[in-house]
Parts: sequence; structure tokens; C-alpha cells
Amino acid sequence: MHADDQDTTTRAAKGLLRPWHFIIAFGVVSLLADMVYEGARSIIGPYLATLGASATVVGIVAGAGEFIGYGLRVVTGYAVVRTRHYWTWTIVGYALTVLSVPLIGVTGVIAPALLLYGTERLGKAVRSPAKDTLLSHASARTGRGSAFGVHQALDQTGAVLGPLLLAAVLGWRDGDYALAFGVLIVPGVLVLALLFWLRHRVPDPLVYETPAAQERQAAAVPSAARPAAPLRRGLPGRFWLYVAAIAVLSAGIASFPLLAYHAQSRHLLTDAQVPILFAVAMFVDGASGLVMGRAYDRFGPRTLYLVPVAAGVAAIAFTQSVALIWIGVAVWGVVNGILDSTVKAVVTELVPSASRAIAFGWLAFVRGAGLLVAGAVLGFAYDRGAIVVIATALVANALGLIGLVLVLRTVGSAKAVSGP
Repeated sequence: MHADDQDTTTRAAKGLLRPWHFIIAFGVVSLLADMVYEGARSIIGPYLATLGASATVVGIVAGAGEFIGYGLRVVTGYAVVRTRHYWTWTIVGYALTVLSVPLIGVTGVIAPALLLYGTERLGKAVRSPAKDTLLSHASARTGRGSAFGVHQALDQTGAVLGPLLLAAVLGWRDGDYALAFGVLIVPGVLVLALLFWLRHRVPDPLVYETPAAQERQAAAVPSAARPAAPLRRGLPGRFWLYVAAIAVLSAGIASFPLLAYHAQSRHLLTDAQVPILFAVAMFVDGASGLVMGRAYDRFGPRTLYLVPVAAGVAAIAFTQSVALIWIGVAVWGVVNGILDSTVKAVVTELVPSASRAIAFGWLAFVRGAGLLVAGAVLGFAYDRGAIVVIATALVANALGLIGLVLVLRTVGSAKAVSGP
């Protein structure tokens, strides 16, 4: 590098946030965004029930929403790599979410409510590969599992605060879902303001990650000329074995809207208590993400063995016991905390940085497909009885555990074949 170029780079770097500051600031973005969309998720099941939806419909809607939110990331992942406009995809995705949610409660009709819920999930699909790639660059200097774990903890703080806010609203105005959804516009506006500030402070987070020689050369090439290489190179075979295991695991996880439908339709919890239940789950989710992120840095992918075991235990939430509902949903939070943090950390070990947006997209696609299957199958099973849905969940997770053991023997804790 020429001296003039080095001086320019040094001057530019002085204005950057430190890696941990960037991760924490992005975590605040996720905290506010989670207040919006996790707040909505905490009450969407009971809200749809007030519009006349059955358990099968709620299960399919929840599964379809997760498939949109996760499954379409494979498309946006390729688009992100082609355009390399990471910030644009991130901001547009968050905007779709924070503008859709407040409108759900004013519809009063099931079809437009479902359309807006789908738009909110689409926003998650649009932003996630780009957002995860931005975070992965900063995580090179902080520890992969620790960075994603801290981000997940902040993310889930919002997932606790949002439902608690809605619980307060519904406790004050019982059954006023229009107001409950409407108050979420406030954190939504703050999300967009903070994102534009971060974009100004850190235009290209790739500078956080010490690049390999070929990546330095690629960075000097105009964006239109760069995308073909990672697309041609493909993804490692170990990655495909890994995502296959995640797909099987996801097929055994019940959605919260279905769990909430059970609690509310059987009159085990009130409308105001349902979002509090979700807040408890999200608190456990965030705490377990932080703990398991650090555990991953020490023990590697073996930490994922906890997922099918905990998911099977969480099936007790479908019983008629109020206490077991609270316990089961808390264990369900552990499952999601691991899946939302440690699962992504494994990808950074298996895939070079240039291909991570695509890898995150495929990971999300198979996870979304598994959740879609889980939503439809478990919703259908629930309409046939609590014993049927519990047995179905146990069988699915037993199969998931067997598959995970077999796959992780092959994957191990292998590092990516190239790149950090």
C-alpha cells in the first residue's frame, strides 16, 4: 500500500466506532426493532383468534410468517452479494417492519392483518443477510460467539420490553389491539434514526476485519465487477450438512403464536398476561444467547445438542397447567436463544467472509422451511388434541437430535477453508 493511501485509510479509521461500540450500537437498533416486531408476535395469535382464526390457521400463519422472514433470506442474500449495498438492504428491511406493524391492529379483518404481518416478516428477510454480514465483520476483533451473543442479548432486551409495553396497554385498555399495535410506531421511528447515524459513522464495516490479500485486491475493484467470484466458488460441503441438520431441528419447534393461542383459547391466561409470557420467554432467550455464545467460544458446535432436548421439554406448554405453560415457554426461550446466536456463529467458522451473506441466507431458508412445516403440522395436531401435539413435537425433536449428532461428527469445529 502506498504511503498516501495508508494515510488516507488511517484518517478514515479515526472516525470509526470501535468494534465493540459498533456491535453495541447495532444491538440497540435490534433492541428497538424487537420492541416492534416481537411485541407484535406476542399478541398476533390471540388477535387472530378474535378475528375467528382456528389453531390450524394460526399455526400455518405463524409458520408461513417464519418462512417469509427466514426462507426469503436466501434470495436477499444473493442480492446483497451482487449489489454489496449492505446498509441499503438493512435500512429498507427495518423500514418495512416498523411501518407495517402499527397498521395491523387497525384492520379488524383477517386478510389485511395477515398481509401486513407478512410484510413485517418480509422486512426481516430483506435486512437480515446484510445485517448479519455487517456484524460478522466487527466480530472478527471481538470473538465470534461473544459478538453474536451480546448482540442477541440486546436484541432480546427489546423482545422483553415490547411485550411488556403491550401488556401494560392491554391491561389498561382490555382488548384494544388497535392501540397496542399503534404504540409501536415510537420505537420504530427511533430505529430508523439510529440506523442512519450508524451508516454515517461506519460506511463500510469491512474495515474491522483484517482481510486476506485477495480480499484487499477485491476491495479495490468497482462493486459491479466483484460479485461473480463468491457466486462461482460456492459454499463448502460441510456447510450444507450443517444447514440440513438445522432444518430438521427447526421442524420440531412450536411457534409462540400457537402456544399463545393454546393459553388464551383455553382461558388459562388473560389477554394482558399473554405478552408477559412472551416477555419471559424473550428474557430467557437473550440470557441464554449470551451464555451459549460464550459457551460456543469454549466448546464449539456441540453446544447445539441442547436445542432438540430443550425443544422437546418445551412441549409441556401445551398442557392444561398454568405453571407448566410458564415453564415450557421459558424453555422455548432457551431454544430460540441458541438458534439465534450460536447457529450463526458456526456459519462464520465454515464459510469465508466473501460468501457469508449467501450462507446466512441459505441457513435462514432451511430454518424457515422447518418452521413452516412445524407450524402447519403442530397446528393441525393441536386441533386433534394436546396429547397429539405433544407426541408430535417429541418425535420430531428425537429425530432432530439423531441428525444433529451425525452431522456434527462430520462438521466438528472446523474453520472456514479460506478467509477469517
